[in-house]
Parts: sequence; structure tokens; C-alpha cells
Amino acid sequence: MSMNDLLTTKQQEVLHSYLADDYKMMILTGAIRSGKTFIDNLLFLYELRRTAESAKKRGKIHPQYILAGASSGSIQNNVINSLRNQFGIELSPDRHNHFHLYGVDIIPVYTQSIRGLSGARGFDSNGAYINEASLANQFVFQEILNRCSEPGARIICDTNPDQPQHFLKTDYIDNEKPGLKTKSFRFTIDDNTFLASDYIQQIKAATPTGMFYDRNILGLWVSGEGLVYRDFDERTMTIKREDLPDNLTYTAGIDWGFDHPTAIEVIGHDSNGNYYLVDEAYGQFEQVDPHWIKVAERFKKKYGMGLTFFADTARTEHISNFRQHHIKTEYGYKNVLDGIERVASIIKQHKFYVVNGAAPNFINEIYQYIWDEKTGAPVKENDHAQDAVRYCIATPLWKEEQARKQNKNRQRSTGYLNDLGLV
Repeated sequence: MSMNDLLTTKQQEVLHSYLADDYKMMILTGAIRSGKTFIDNLLFLYELRRTAESAKKRGKIHPQYILAGASSGSIQNNVINSLRNQFGIELSPDRHNHFHLYGVDIIPVYTQSIRGLSGARGFDSNGAYINEASLANQFVFQEILNRCSEPGARIICDTNPDQPQHFLKTDYIDNEKPGLKTKSFRFTIDDNTFLASDYIQQIKAATPTGMFYDRNILGLWVSGEGLVYRDFDERTMTIKREDLPDNLTYTAGIDWGFDHPTAIEVIGHDSNGNYYLVDEAYGQFEQVDPHWIKVAERFKKKYGMGLTFFADTARTEHISNFRQHHIKTEYGYKNVLDGIERVASIIKQHKFYVVNGAAPNFINEIYQYIWDEKTGAPVKENDHAQDAVRYCIATPLWKEEQARKQNKNRQRSTGYLNDLGLV
């Protein structure tokens, strides 16, 4: 078996640099499914072996190494499970939640919020592997670098691109100061030559035009520009009410108003993954709860008494009031960019339709819903119906995805217990 059977050309380039070049930090950045995390997981194993050998030469009996990720779940999914599936290496946490391999104490650090600082303090590390580095809080990221003070300590990172003013891009990837000794590699989805060509074409076809395509497919650090939903075409994505499919399942999304309008959008979806925006309520009223409770009850009578409302969590008192009136209301999924990407992907695949005349405020907003190039987020204007639609579509999809992951993990755990004869 040759190296070409094991690693892509891009991965071999990274491995060669790892073995031959002088650097302090190596950053792999780029597209989804491009193979960067696989090779970084391999380099992580190399780093642990290198740490063990260095510690032995220096008479260190308890070498430590940082394994960092956005959360415990992301470390488990992206690194621990991948090591098991890809290399057959089983890592189980001890009572301190540390891992151990090759005699190295592997210390997890969670980087998504400032709370991760506590896990990164009080010890010297032989290096760090930072997964999903662009999601890291900058102060936690810097503290990890500060901890890597043992002789020869190095940092390896992998990440998807973010907006071009992100600290990882400006302070490390683009920073050419010699003392930093940073090596970086950009991956595109086409670099993963182990993926089937029809699968790659499918992902490209489903990825929204603009920022998401540039980041997820081409691996570029870009800001959004222009319309958020650039692929929406009113000419081809409207439908007459009488042409709606039968047996649609209906849900609703709510964006609560405070000093702006409240929006409720009702969407039906079918078993083929198509979504139909069928109704809307929009406006500002002084008597917020009485008015919108009446609207919700009207929608329940029209679309089914079990209609679920996925609501903005900024006004939890309204959610509580809805529930007290027996209106089924759940917290909406609040990850804005991920939610937008889910909706935009459905639009890109031409699986989103609006009933003629049913949602005039949504139609009005969508042509004014634009990216803020400075922040990389949507401008907080003309977004009320857009937010409501996002809650309605993205929340169930996210919940289904989490349920599949939990079920997969349960099946895997049961399999291990069976192998050990414990069940």
C-alpha cells in the first residue's frame, strides 16, 4: 500500500511540512469535508509520540499536552471518536476528565467562552492541538499559547474559515513576523480526492451562493456581501395556495417585537424536504400578549391544534404566557449563521416556496436583508420575518440532527458493551 492510498496530495504536503519544516504553529484552514481534520488528528498522534520521547530524554515523568475544542462535545465528536474510527485508538477519560496515550497526560480545554480560561491555567504544556480554532475565544486561545512553554512545544490547529478580520486570520495566518514561525495551509473540497465526484457535486449544488460557498467549498476567509438569501427567486419560488401538496406538516416561527414588529410565519413541509411559507402575522401592538395569543389560536384552528411555535428566546415571558394558554411553544435555535445556512441551502436547492400573497412582509424584507461586511453577521434591520422563518425551519432540523447523533452514540456505546460481554 502506497502513501497515495492513505493520504491525499494535500495531506501529504502537510505531513511533509510537519516533519521537515521549522515552525511554532501549524494552521490547517479550509473547506468542509476537505480532509484537514483527518490529517490534523494524525499529526496529533505524532505530537503525542514526540512529546513522550522528549519527556523521556529530559527525565520528565508526567508530560502534559493540551487538546482544545469549542466544547466537550466537539472534542468528543471531532477528535476522540475520529481517533477510534480512523485509527482504532480508544481514549477514555479518567476521573479528572483527562485522556492518556503514550504516557502523555492529555488535558482538555474548552475554548468557546471565556470560562475556558480556568482549564488552561496552572500548568506547562508540551504543545496543543486546537480543533475548530476560529470558534475559540481569543483570550482562551492566547492562554493556550502561553501554556505551551516546554522546550520544543508546538501548536497545531484546524478550522473552517470565518470573516477576514478574525484574529486567527489577521494575527497568525497573515502575520509574517519571523518570530511567530507560523505555517498555514488552505484546503478546498476538491483537495479531498477520496470523496466521490458525485458527492462533491451534490454538496456544491446544495451550498448557498456567496459567503457560504466561498467558505465551505473554496476555503476562503470572506465576509458576506449583498443579500443574505441571494438564491431566492420570487419568479420561480411562489406557488398558488390551491397547488399546495396534501398532508403537509405545519410549524410556526416567532420573532418577538420590542421596539420593532413581531413576526409569526407559518410553514408547511412535506416528506420530500420541501418547505412552503403559507401564512404570516406581522405588526406592533401595545397589548402584546393578548393580541398574539389570539393570532396563535387562530393559526392553531387553521393549521392544526398541535401546531408548534418555535420562538425567539429573547422574550421568555411571552413564551411562558403562550404555554399558559396551551399554545405549544419551544425555544428557537439561536445560532444565527448556522440557521441561515440551513435555510439558504433549502432555497439554493429550490425546495422553498411562498404562497402567493401569503407573506408580503417576508417578501418585502428578503430583498433588504443584507450582510454587514464589518461583523460578518446580517444587518439587524428588515429581519423580523426572516428570523421567524429561520426559527421555524432551522430549529426542527437542528433537533433532528442532535437526536441522530445521540442515537448513534448510544448504538456505539451498546456495541462496546456487547463486545466486552457487559450486556
